[in-house]
Amino acid sequence: MTKSPSEHTFEDLFVGQKVTFSEKIDESLLVDFAKLSGDFNPLHMDEDYALSTNFEKRVCHGMLLASFFSQLVGMYLPGKNSLYFSQSLNFRNPCFVDDEVIIAGEITEKKSNTRIITIKTTISRGTTIIIDGTAKVIVRE
Repeated sequence: MTKSPSEHTFEDLFVGQKVTFSEKIDESLLVDFAKLSGDFNPLHMDEDYALSTNFEKRVCHGMLLASFFSQLVGMYLPGKNSLYFSQSLNFRNPCFVDDEVIIAGEITEKKSNTRIITIKTTISRGTTIIIDGTAKVIVRE
């Protein structure tokens, strides 16, 4: 079943508004993302190779994690009325298979003249930040 996106209007949104959700990074996500992206780097896909690196286990694709920001914007904040304008990404720490991650967004700015909101975006594992950045989103009428 497909989830229905939230339907926040520009007027509904406010600075400080937050949304969080969690995802478990499992084997099937890594395999599906490798097929979709064409990125079969052995650091992501080959356990023996990954064991020989300083990470000592397979690392999740950074862009797989970053793709959860699309869900954050398109489904939750603001949801249906969103048009993703830009996203900055800072890859801070690795994520591994079987990690549970928290995806979070907080509105930090709202410009009425352009109908653009700025969202601080983060993905974390416990207290460890894995990815952070800033999204700019146009809120359509």
